[in-house]
Amino acid sequence: MAAIVLVAVFYLAGHRRPAAMTNVSGGNHPVAPAFLLTDLNGRRLELSNYRGKVVLLDFWATWCAPCRTEIPHFVELQKQYGTQGFQVVGISMDDGPKPVREFYDRFHLNYPVAMGDEQVADAYGGILGLPVNILVSRDGRICARHAGLTDANILEQEIAAQLQRTGEPAAPK
Repeated sequence: MAAIVLVAVFYLAGHRRPAAMTNVSGGNHPVAPAFLLTDLNGRRLELSNYRGKVVLLDFWATWCAPCRTEIPHFVELQKQYGTQGFQVVGISMDDGPKPVREFYDRFHLNYPVAMGDEQVADAYGGILGLPVNILVSRDGRICARHAGLTDANILEQEIAAQLQRTGEPAAPK
């Protein structure tokens, strides 16, 4: 039993996630880590492709009940704000693409979904529970992070606030 506790403490110490950030105005926000994943259609999905847009990264899984509750809201947010420079990007933490593809088709997702991995989860502070939603501003900075089921109205307010902000996209690497 003591060994299990020690392993759990060691794991958690190395995988702490930052505290939730819900302030979307001002402040020094960290740059969102770059990633390269493969979407469900086999295409490259890179955060840098969305430079200049407000991006909602949704870490989720098909078996996660709160994730399944949030996703229809994300489909609606993409419909409502997509033409204004907003993009949802789903990052599935499922073990394989088959259930993700079935879910994607069944629920008519209108945004790209890629299979996540431990590297991208660690880059974003560790994903210890699902869902985790990270809002990235037009200049490529993390401006909000929500762990667990998040009120759709809060997300929409944060997205709308970021869309109203102007600024140049972050310079390419």
